[in-house]
Amino acid sequence: MASRKQFLFNFNILILFLFLEPLQVHSVCRNFCNNIPINYPFGIDDGCGTPQFRHMLNCSTDLFFITPSGNYKVQTIDYNKKTLVIFDPAMSTCSILQPHHDFVMTDIQSVTIPPSPDTIFVLMNCSIDSPVLNHYKSLCFNFAGHSCDELYGACTSFKLFHLLSNTTPPCCFTSYNTVKFMSMNILDCSHYTSVYNVDSLKGVGPLDWLYGIKLSYSVPDTGCERCAKSGGTCGFDVETEGMVCLCSASNNATIQCGAGIGMNAGESLRASSLLFESFLVLLLIFHVILL
Repeated sequence: MASRKQFLFNFNILILFLFLEPLQVHSVCRNFCNNIPINYPFGIDDGCGTPQFRHMLNCSTDLFFITPSGNYKVQTIDYNKKTLVIFDPAMSTCSILQPHHDFVMTDIQSVTIPPSPDTIFVLMNCSIDSPVLNHYKSLCFNFAGHSCDELYGACTSFKLFHLLSNTTPPCCFTSYNTVKFMSMNILDCSHYTSVYNVDSLKGVGPLDWLYGIKLSYSVPDTGCERCAKSGGTCGFDVETEGMVCLCSASNNATIQCGAGIGMNAGESLRASSLLFESFLVLLLIFHVILL
């Protein structure tokens, strides 16, 4: 009998210590892809983030930005400046020439997350009949004191164009709107590259330019702050695309999770934990009395 009582006592102590471990809330949305944080308004799981950016990011071996013209590896996301830098593996750079390629975004992407104003597209090896060298010369410009001649002379891969034609075009830099409305076939250019942060490239040679595409986005105001303060994750209903506060894998809310107004998620969790622990203590005392 004493042995049975001792067993029950030890069993209850074990249960008590197991349940006194800190309770944890598991997010229903992954917030990292490799070393890149995934925060609102983005999501890599359907229903996370905002519907405006739905299916734009994919996390496989790396984080990719998905467009009609291909998948572009995401280099960085700056949530303070609201920018995202991607790299087109099919575009040319100072050190390598790539085949003919277009950069194409959907209409929604062009509105919600277009290339930033300090990103330029460089059209390479264009024919003398190219629109940007004739009827649409105004679409082409030089930037920060740089010229096509400098680019063709400094970059190993682009020197070939100068050797073939024994000349360089008067202009080759343009904005995203040019490649948005005219394909490389229409522009009659064989290669392109893209450079970002051009406002800071005055006096910097082409070998040290930042090659890639910087996208700029805005964050829609959906009342996400209240959801986040209550311990939830901002998301949306995958059928209606209406805003949802994701509280757990099995519980969603319209505005906020179970935390009360004025009580943050940590305080709410600790309050629930203390209540549960108190119940377990009373249960243990009750069992000991019955022994």
